[in-house]
Amino acid sequence: MQFILNEVFEASKLWGQFPALHDFIDSETADAILNEAGKLAAEVLAPLNRPGDEQGCQWQDGRVTTPQGFVEAYKAFSEGGWGGVAGDASHGGMGMPKMLSTLVDEIVNAANLSFGLYPMLTAGACMAINAHASETLKGQYLSRMYSGEWTGTMCLTEPHAGTDLGIIRTRAEPQADGSYAISGTKIFITGGEHDLTENIVHLVLARLPDAPAGPKGISLFLVPKVLSNDDGTLAEKNSLSCGSLEHKMGIKASATCVMNFDGAVGWLVGEPNKGLAAMFTMMNYERLGVGVQGLATGERSYQSAISYARDRVQGRASSGPADGQQIADPIIVHADVRRMLLTMKALNEGGRAFSSYVAMQLDTSRYSEDAEVRKRAEELVALLTPVAKAFLTDMGLEATLHGQQVFGGHGYIREWGQEQLVRDCRITQIYEGTNGIQALDLLGRKVLGTGGASAKTLIDEVLGFIHSAPATLAEFTAPLKAAVLNLEELTAWILDRAKGDPNEVGAASVEYLHVFGYTVYAYMWARMAHAALPKAGQDDFYASKLGTARFYFARLLPRIHSLIASVKAGSESLYLLDSSQF
Repeated sequence: MQFILNEVFEASKLWGQFPALHDFIDSETADAILNEAGKLAAEVLAPLNRPGDEQGCQWQDGRVTTPQGFVEAYKAFSEGGWGGVAGDASHGGMGMPKMLSTLVDEIVNAANLSFGLYPMLTAGACMAINAHASETLKGQYLSRMYSGEWTGTMCLTEPHAGTDLGIIRTRAEPQADGSYAISGTKIFITGGEHDLTENIVHLVLARLPDAPAGPKGISLFLVPKVLSNDDGTLAEKNSLSCGSLEHKMGIKASATCVMNFDGAVGWLVGEPNKGLAAMFTMMNYERLGVGVQGLATGERSYQSAISYARDRVQGRASSGPADGQQIADPIIVHADVRRMLLTMKALNEGGRAFSSYVAMQLDTSRYSEDAEVRKRAEELVALLTPVAKAFLTDMGLEATLHGQQVFGGHGYIREWGQEQLVRDCRITQIYEGTNGIQALDLLGRKVLGTGGASAKTLIDEVLGFIHSAPATLAEFTAPLKAAVLNLEELTAWILDRAKGDPNEVGAASVEYLHVFGYTVYAYMWARMAHAALPKAGQDDFYASKLGTARFYFARLLPRIHSLIASVKAGSESLYLLDSSQF
């Protein structure tokens, strides 16, 4: 993480260009924060991961209890100020840049994904409140949410309405005092009810009585579990309840709730009928966060797998015994084990660089005083958010599966922890918009919707890097250039085909996103190789970076060619069968 921040992206120089961050954060402070986050994760959160999975959350008479140790862990987390790392400093947050808070998020989620969901949803809710709510609501809620005194949720999905939020039925009736009475049922609500805090702040999508049909008739409301007085002290409980907990495949220590709102008191956030736009402030934040969850589980799986592969002895190296003093060699000598470990390492480290790069664009779009620079960064964030959510989680699941496979039969056994990581990671491809939806967003809205202009912004940046790179980096820049030009040509091909076939975008979108993702990872690995190359001869850390970069370009980047072939096969084969023929 320090390599990414300090040597690849030179974050302290970037932060120094922004008046809001100048003299506020530097590399030494960032390193200290990461080290402290690591201690909390190792000593407090990680030991609760497996017990939390086995105990799960419990529901009784509308009350939810988290697994043993979670209340104390959340208290330690909050007292350390971790809930407000990226929060608005004017309301009690630490105000740290997104590049840093994204790395903290990875540490927390690698240690305990279920635990990490509670502060993650709270941080996203705070972002939406800070961007769209009235000053009164901000003053009443933000400081208590940043401090960890209260938590937050996002209440979107209903039993009949998942991705298609335009058909939600939850109602909001205006009241004489300016509040609203919220009635309806929401499902899959992370942290909807629990025992970690005395209050939970729900952001709820609902319809006003005169709202137009569809997504243009959705408003956003702040609905607390417990109402509060003007001085912030808690008053009576609101008219809402947890009807049940979902019984899930993974993240069992995260309370996934069915929430019933029965005329609950709420307040409008933002403008009437523009709630979906306001909620997307939170959802886009969460999409990068979910991508980091996928990365984090892959990293945790790798840490376990590499330790196991060094210790577990089975068979002999194909070139002869590596250690004649033992009855067998460590399994790390075997080609297939090395393939899996290197794939995990390359995907994790490429993903960490990519998530940091997206976070860097978020910081630039927020803090730069140059309007053109801000605009370009905003365009890159819009383009890359669906890639970050989908590709990081797809690669995260691949990494957790490789880690399980390295363990062999022990990877299927609960005691070793690898099977839990597979189960926990699986949800990251589903929630906050399935990865298929993310692919449609990337190709349909972001790329085709701009006539390819948004993709060209990134492609031009990569080509600029290649042009300025030293000749010593040619082993990486040459295949990177070929990949970028392939992406550019593929984008133009789809743009042309989509004009005559409405099915083409949907048929191509997932493979296109993966081509995009592997190409962006290649850009990240070229930048990491550039930083590592001068020091690779004197230091194992940098030699490892360089070796992993070579593996990525040799064994993983070539995947784009089969993906491109699939895209260019067209949409016809997807529609050869009638529904009855499946």
